[in-house]
Amino acid sequence: MKIICIGRNYGAHAKELGNAIPEEPVIFLKPESALIPQGGPIRLPSFSKEIHHEIELVYRFERIGGMAEVNGVTIGLDLTARDVQQELKEKGLPWEKAKAFDGSAYVAEPFLGGAALTQRYQTFSLLRNGLVVQEGHNGQMIFNVETLITHVERYMRIETGDLLFTGTPAGVGPIAPGDRLEGILLDERKFDLRVEGPTP
Repeated sequence: MKIICIGRNYGAHAKELGNAIPEEPVIFLKPESALIPQGGPIRLPSFSKEIHHEIELVYRFERIGGMAEVNGVTIGLDLTARDVQQELKEKGLPWEKAKAFDGSAYVAEPFLGGAALTQRYQTFSLLRNGLVVQEGHNGQMIFNVETLITHVERYMRIETGDLLFTGTPAGVGPIAPGDRLEGILLDERKFDLRVEGPTP
């Protein structure tokens, strides 16, 4: 199972980090070991002092008749070691240390199908300690899901069970031990996670 992630897919988020709007999708991967168990908690790593929350729409695939098709949608968290990422960017190095570390991704269960997949706007939001810090919908993406699938499959085959993180809206920011993160998809709370400090 691959976790395929798209960076800078919301214009306001790209701008808030001082990045140019991309001309084609920015792709990176996370390993399966990045997944946080259902219900959490989120455990902050010891190698970073600035872990940022990034809520995203996440699509799951099955391969039917040789084509990759979406069979579910949910929300997830792409956690980023922003201080580490900035250092890597300045050196022109890949982002994996900042993006693909163990415990850097959460995917809410269950996935939604049917009407949720055909709804025009799949709205979602993130609350930190009861306050909305991020909100958006799929219509704000620079590259829609169909475009992302076509682009990804130019380079790698999407298999049944693969996940696609589609980018985050503006409002990313740091999390700290004791924080509570709540994720909302289509007005339904999908996760409620606590943040803990590094394991001693």
